[in-house]
Amino acid sequence: MTGTSIALFNNKGGVGTTTLAYHLAHMLERLGFAVLAVDLDPQSHLTSMCLDEMELEDLWAHPSELIAQGAAEARLPDTGRVRKDRTIADAVRPILEGTGDVSPVEPVSLRPGLWLLPGSLELSRFEDKLSSEWFRSFAGDVAGIRTTAAFHRIIEQASRSVEADIVLIDVGPNLGAINRSALISADQVLMPLAADLFSLKGLSNLGPTLREWRSNWQRTMLPLVPSGISAPPARMTPLGYVIMQPEMRLDRPVKAYARWLERIPWVYANAVLDEDTPGTAGDDFAIATLRNYRSLMPLAHDARKPMFELKAGDGALGSTQTYVRTCYREFRDLSQKVAQRALGQ
Repeated sequence: MTGTSIALFNNKGGVGTTTLAYHLAHMLERLGFAVLAVDLDPQSHLTSMCLDEMELEDLWAHPSELIAQGAAEARLPDTGRVRKDRTIADAVRPILEGTGDVSPVEPVSLRPGLWLLPGSLELSRFEDKLSSEWFRSFAGDVAGIRTTAAFHRIIEQASRSVEADIVLIDVGPNLGAINRSALISADQVLMPLAADLFSLKGLSNLGPTLREWRSNWQRTMLPLVPSGISAPPARMTPLGYVIMQPEMRLDRPVKAYARWLERIPWVYANAVLDEDTPGTAGDDFAIATLRNYRSLMPLAHDARKPMFELKAGDGALGSTQTYVRTCYREFRDLSQKVAQRALGQ
């Protein structure tokens, strides 16, 4: 890859991971970085945030449907963008069907400096294949290693084609085989968290699992990779965490919220950083606390743009514009910190 890759991951759902990925991608592009957003969640929420319904219908059409329509190529309606290789599910289909290696996917240009590697609901079919091939990789099976590293090669090719500075990888909230292969493809891991019992419990499970995946790949499988296969180093370096605020004022958290908030640095240091006697080290990895912008989300969804780009014509009137400006500042500051940590800038 030309830049660095960051997986946004929390094995607890509902904390706003995809929303964070979407807005980070757009703000990082605003800050001058070439950004590739990758949707490795079989639910494809990031793809559906980036593209409208007509584009999605064309994007997810099966090749046989295109042939039946007499279309040698798929053209996204009203954009003029031509799509030959369309989604990550298309890219891994040759492996899934036993007909070859991954097929390159041409990223969708969302705006100058920002691209999307689209996901698909069909990607869930790859779960069982990845699960079985992971264990075959321990024995040095070349097909198993090639399958396990498939996402890495797809992302690597796409990143090079657009010369991305930062690759943001959105994954689903689970510890399954798809996420395992997605995470070993990442240089760094950014964790969105909620200050509640479920998020902390999930964090306690997540840290040891990531270390196990990293160790298994680096110590056992990576030395067995043939020289002709590009394979990830599986760094998965902890980049830090972002607190996703519930619906309340930041300056007046309720007692329960404050109690869980205080425990996050300790749990992060213990579970993710693997510190035996964690002190305040977890505080060093706290990147930002984002307030809840739920009132802006419907407007952003209808306008098909980030919340911090909403204008009066999008329905952001009066005091809502003040909220939009606050949103812009928070995501700008967050994105600057993420870029500084990820790229050392």
